[in-house]
Amino acid sequence: MGGSFNPPHEGHRLAAEVALQRLGLDEVWWIVTPGNPLKSRGALKPLRDRLDAVRALARHPRMRVTGFEEALGSPFTAVTLQFLARRYSGVRFVWIMGADNLVTFNRWQDWRCIAATMPMVIVDRPGYRWKALSSPAAQALAPYRVPEAEARHLASRAPPAWAFLSNELAPHSSTALRQVTDEKEE
Repeated sequence: MGGSFNPPHEGHRLAAEVALQRLGLDEVWWIVTPGNPLKSRGALKPLRDRLDAVRALARHPRMRVTGFEEALGSPFTAVTLQFLARRYSGVRFVWIMGADNLVTFNRWQDWRCIAATMPMVIVDRPGYRWKALSSPAAQALAPYRVPEAEARHLASRAPPAWAFLSNELAPHSSTALRQVTDEKEE
């Protein structure tokens, strides 16, 4: 599960827990990115601060927090996932992302390569279900969608394969949390 986590919040933790439980994963790796190429870096806190904040939030024996993407020298998820697939060739990974990301997934560099590198699970987010499921990427990947009832076996499927998980929705948003923090500082 990758992201800026600027800041991390309970919605991120809920997505990680839902994926961990519903997919029967051994671990969830939180990959804190140095920066998102589709977002402004203006309000981006330093990587070390975000790593510390994620570690404080993701306290779970089966959750790992890493900032290794910085050493790869690329902010692109496709590069990160290809690295993981090569480096840990015996591990069956599942890429975890929120429904809000599926809405714009077709704008990610090499998004089709991402889908072809490892199975993906999309975790529902408030206000995004229908936008996500009708997005260009969801439509293009529709033939590879796995029914939610079969999501537990997603890690053993050959990519492309993806599932959409319905779950309890957390109203948290990093953007909203940053706006509240900015208002307090003014």
